[in-house]
Amino acid sequence: MLAKIQSGAVAGVDGLAVEVEVDIALGLPVFTTVGLPDGSVRESKDRVKAAIRNCGYEFPQRRITVNLAPADIKKGGAGFDLPMALGILAATGTLESEKLGRYWVLGELSLDGGVRAVRGVLPITLAARELGMAGILVPEANKMEAAVVDGIDVIAIDTLHQAVEFLAGKRECLPFHIDPASSFARSRHYDVDFNEVKGQEHVKRALEIAASGGHNILLKGPPGSGKTMLARRLPTILPDLSFAEALETSKIYSILGLLPEDMPLIATRPFRSPHHTISDAGLIGGGQIPRPGEVSLAHNGVLFLDELPEFKKHVLEVLRQPLEDGTVTIARANLSLKFPARVVLAVAMNPCPCGFYGDKRKECGCNPAQIHNYTSRVSGPLLDRIDLHLEVAALPFKEMSAERQGESSADIKKRVDASREVQRKRYERHERQGLVFCNGQMGPKDIRKYCVLDAPSTRLLEKSVEQLGLSARGYHRILKIARTIADMDRSESLQLGHVAEAIQYRRMA
Repeated sequence: MLAKIQSGAVAGVDGLAVEVEVDIALGLPVFTTVGLPDGSVRESKDRVKAAIRNCGYEFPQRRITVNLAPADIKKGGAGFDLPMALGILAATGTLESEKLGRYWVLGELSLDGGVRAVRGVLPITLAARELGMAGILVPEANKMEAAVVDGIDVIAIDTLHQAVEFLAGKRECLPFHIDPASSFARSRHYDVDFNEVKGQEHVKRALEIAASGGHNILLKGPPGSGKTMLARRLPTILPDLSFAEALETSKIYSILGLLPEDMPLIATRPFRSPHHTISDAGLIGGGQIPRPGEVSLAHNGVLFLDELPEFKKHVLEVLRQPLEDGTVTIARANLSLKFPARVVLAVAMNPCPCGFYGDKRKECGCNPAQIHNYTSRVSGPLLDRIDLHLEVAALPFKEMSAERQGESSADIKKRVDASREVQRKRYERHERQGLVFCNGQMGPKDIRKYCVLDAPSTRLLEKSVEQLGLSARGYHRILKIARTIADMDRSESLQLGHVAEAIQYRRMA
């Protein structure tokens, strides 16, 4: 006999419909799974067999063939355990239900028939809703993230026996609902604040510019000067995540199984700080079945690379395309996937191997060759893609010991929100909303339109480009920064002061 169970998988960051076809025929007892399954899917046969028997059902001693369609896409994970088991019971006549075609089923089975959590439930539930399914059966541990999706019934399942009785109409399982908006609002909280940072006012100013325009930033200074502390507080002054952004970011965390069980949505701007030993696949994504990397986990937030020269050079170079396009493209022989990667990049580095080159308090012990070798680990093209370059000096004792607190993140964020609102209205008015979200994402056409210079500003910029040896990209970065500074001053046109301040942030380039 033949039975079909509807399920889902993940392709990139989107859900994909998978039909689990189970055929039971006469012949020697063999359990075969086809449809490009990976190792975890092929091992399902042992879990499914034990779960069916331990729940009191009869496992057929016949030839069982399970096909996962479409058969040309690699399938991974243990989420097909439950649909396979239900398909076997339906094919043997143990389960008869008209609901099988209207519900998607997901879940890993334990040997006693319990249903365990799986990854990627959020994007799969979104796909089920888009295809007009009545509902989806998910593990109890995944019910929160699935219930974020409106317009589809979410049925939380604890055991195989419960799933069989619900589909057979012998047990009533009420759909699980939450209020995503209230849960989203309650979760907006950061554990750090800018008022904890003493001094470094010029760096705070640059971070405010970076947040206002979505610009990348480099912090360079001796150990203990506060580079990491400042960078960790950058997300606290970025605009609040919209619900659509939170859903987009949460899909990535769901795919990797990083969503907390009690928090169905990522409600704050992500901050990811990978260790410098990370591989290129770990940073931008990849693998046999491609998965998102750290740059995608930081989508709509901040990617912070501390001790930048310590990263492997080829790992840093793979960042160049995501920084320009806002997406990561991973191509394989039979498929090409895109992962979102719209981030604010913040990087920190020491000026030399010992960290004290140029420090007035402690003498540097590095020779010129060591300093050159250290700084040359970071390529010019990558540095060229970082808009603001800041020197972070060691803090004097008087500022460290001062009782007065600095300005809070909430106060800085109010100014950032106002600047972002100016940009939103500008690009909405000129039909660029959805393509350009902030000044840091402007293309050449936008720069020509919104970054018109007067004669004094043009002369200053021309002289600076010649003296600093800036590339065309560096020239455009200055104009983007100047546009952001003008927006912070509520100025329609770029003034000489805006351009001059923007130029000083490129002097280290």
